[in-house]
Amino acid sequence: MKLLIGLGNPGSHYEGTRHNIGFCVIDSLVSSLNAKNISKSSFYGELYRTHDTLFLKPTTYMNLSGKSVIAVKNFFKVEISEIIVVHDDLDLPFGALKFKVGGGSGGHNGLKSIDSAIGKEYLRIRMGIGKPLYKSQVSDYVLAKFTHDEQASIEKWIAYIVDTIAQLEHHSYEKIQSKYTLKSIEALD
Repeated sequence: MKLLIGLGNPGSHYEGTRHNIGFCVIDSLVSSLNAKNISKSSFYGELYRTHDTLFLKPTTYMNLSGKSVIAVKNFFKVEISEIIVVHDDLDLPFGALKFKVGGGSGGHNGLKSIDSAIGKEYLRIRMGIGKPLYKSQVSDYVLAKFTHDEQASIEKWIAYIVDTIAQLEHHSYEKIQSKYTLKSIEALD
């Protein structure tokens, strides 16, 4: 069984923010696959299921995402090699898409929490959101909504990622990495 996790923060205040792009991908997958809601309070998140895949949106807030991930992982006995985390990445330009197994968190508090809960050897789908001019602006930047120009491309970007995730069933990680990596949103045009 695969476990796909989209990172974000719960509540309407955070909808449409850069930090919640992982939630947006999970919402799109759940909708397109008509996944069934199987949430329980012990999962600390919204959990959906198709016959062979779980989709999780931790509702612990970003910094405690690992609490939700380990609860679902242990309940369903999911191997770490079957876990995929979709998250925003400041180190990539807006619209970039990269894949990585293991490694550091890049300062991402959601990844730090997951790493400490289950280890680092899971697949990360890194969605570039760009970064502010100054490091002191990072918190405000990730919690801000996408710009009007960025918003115009997000639907197409998410559709591309949803298609890419579907391909994970049929192709190796290496093939996905070489075929679906994006340097920027312009690559989709």
